Amino acid sequence: MNLLATTSTVAISLYALLSTFYKSAQVLYALPTNVSSASDDVVVSDALPSVDVIVPCFNEDPRTLSACLISIAGQDYGGKLQVYVVDDGSGNLEAVAPVHHAYADDPRFSFILLRKNVGKRKAQIAAIRRSSGDLVLNVDSDTILAADVVTKLVRKMQDPAIGAAMGQLTASNRNDTWLTRLIDMEYWLACNEERAAQARFGAVMCCCGPCAMYRRSALLLLLDQYETQFFRGKPSDFGEDRHLTILMLKAGFRTEYVPDAVAATVVPDRLRPYLRQQLRWARSTFRDTFLALRLLPELDRYLTLDVVGQNLGPLLLAVSALAALAQLAITATVPWWTGLIIASMTVVRCSVAAFRARELRFLGFSLHTLINIFLLLPVKAYALCTLSNSDWLSRKSSNLSNEGETQVVIPNPMAGPNANGGSVIAGSVRKDLSRRSSSFVASNSICSGK
Repeated sequence: MNLLATTSTVAISLYALLSTFYKSAQVLYALPTNVSSASDDVVVSDALPSVDVIVPCFNEDPRTLSACLISIAGQDYGGKLQVYVVDDGSGNLEAVAPVHHAYADDPRFSFILLRKNVGKRKAQIAAIRRSSGDLVLNVDSDTILAADVVTKLVRKMQDPAIGAAMGQLTASNRNDTWLTRLIDMEYWLACNEERAAQARFGAVMCCCGPCAMYRRSALLLLLDQYETQFFRGKPSDFGEDRHLTILMLKAGFRTEYVPDAVAATVVPDRLRPYLRQQLRWARSTFRDTFLALRLLPELDRYLTLDVVGQNLGPLLLAVSALAALAQLAITATVPWWTGLIIASMTVVRCSVAAFRARELRFLGFSLHTLINIFLLLPVKAYALCTLSNSDWLSRKSSNLSNEGETQVVIPNPMAGPNANGGSVIAGSVRKDLSRRSSSFVASNSICSGK
């Protein structure tokens, strides 16, 4: 056996051992338990905490933004709810003006218009500093919430030890292309395996931006650190959700995952935008992983395994794949062992996911293995080599003082919340969210052996 074949065989064997141990532990810890925590118990109270919903938007499609706001306006939460829509210097302000007008007579809604684009993080902070609710819910402008999301997240946040909680994410445009179908399955696995296992120990490592709730008292303690993140002396603007989550954990708060608080978000439907998104996410993940390493001694040993599995695993897979391809190109011999191990692990993983989700479509997630090896691994390698690059890749940022902020209430609504377009989108997705929520409960019953 030549050097290339040996390298590929050893690397893929180590990857198989690590991945099997890691994924088995992940699936085990992701299974629901019959023991409810104090925060899961319903507390009957006449004084529900007030919630501020913050929606930053930049050049958002009016129909998409309308669907988002309709879902927020339709929340069945019994406490006080205020909504702050922050327009981050959009160039299509005239196009979204009718959406703003639709809520001019709704006292729950306020609109903050930023004259220049400052980035999502600073747009959020502009609203946080103007609001005063007990809890803050960050929602992306392309996300639609199920009607009970606020109620279920608030129920989890009843425990004062919890600083942040996220809901389950799905792809609202799942049926558009083969890629959106894959991403939707990727989201399911990320939420119901990775986050669910981390939540067993109160340490979800990233409360995802489209739907994450924070305790204001904890948020205010961390706001300056959140706003002024630097990496190698340069401002770091993207990856705000992961960074804020790590700051919460560093401050001693728990971070949680609420699987039945379902939110549907728009995902890339073409490879190029998807890879740009993955590059941005990879850079933020690497940056904040370095920050999270200091936390590991204080957390359960599973979280150390989680960090090792997510970082060392792809490295071993990349080494094996490169050696196998080189072996094929140079010696014209097929790396059967490497191919067999990768194929076997793919089939097992997809079968387990299909069983847990009770959906055969997860068998088609096998295609993601090819995307991972030939596209995502090179993107991650490039991200690691360009960590100092802070380009958003889909937006441009600039500095803005407080004088650049304007809070407005737009009179004379031009369209109501039930205007055509956004309401149609929200209605169809809301039905899908209800179906997925009930499907998730069924899936959990199978996993529990019920």
